[in-house]
Amino acid sequence: MREIVLDTETTGFDPESGDRIVEIGAIELIRHVPTQNVFHEYIDPERSMPQEAFEVHGLGDDFLRGKPKFAQIGQKFLDFVGDAKLVIHNAAFDMKFLNAELRWMGLPTLPYDQALDTLEIARRKFPGSPASLDALCRRFGIDNSSRTLHGALLDSEILAEVYLELIGGRQPDFGLSTVSSTSNSSDPAGAWAPSARPTPLKPRITEDEKEAHAAFVAKLGDNAMWQA
Repeated sequence: MREIVLDTETTGFDPESGDRIVEIGAIELIRHVPTQNVFHEYIDPERSMPQEAFEVHGLGDDFLRGKPKFAQIGQKFLDFVGDAKLVIHNAAFDMKFLNAELRWMGLPTLPYDQALDTLEIARRKFPGSPASLDALCRRFGIDNSSRTLHGALLDSEILAEVYLELIGGRQPDFGLSTVSSTSNSSDPAGAWAPSARPTPLKPRITEDEKEAHAAFVAKLGDNAMWQA
């Protein structure tokens, strides 16, 4: 099962008012485990950076000048994503910007049901509690001390850890999750489960060991638990 944990940084809040994406960071998960496959681009927004946005992510005009424009990396981004589920914190925001940029290029947009919103998962799991990325790091004991400013790739790496905790911890498919494996297919914890081996493994115990064990159990008497 392939998933992409993704984050963006932008010049503001509304692409229809002229705001643009300035950074995309995305990391690949295979069966909830990060691989070395990463997508990361700084992007020239072809406009000036508002001070309010600069104070959030620290990406200024001088730094972004000369970086590729979205039109130069849009297809590469789509190729990286493919049909994988997108794991995003506050997915509506990032999907709104990504689809605006893709639409302006004349490229296919991303279906909203391709995104899995960890903000919604956190709010359902911990109703009434803070659900920001920083708050979830505190809840799960995840080190986010390097997050002095927002950064798309760093935030994706942190979000991957948060996501894993939200769906049940380090081994979500080994019975540690509180979510039933019979959940519907939109539930990430129930999306994959190990199947039985087509050919059972051969026993590793020898005949001599079987006989020795039987002799040992016989000496324990009729009340031994192995006699039940």
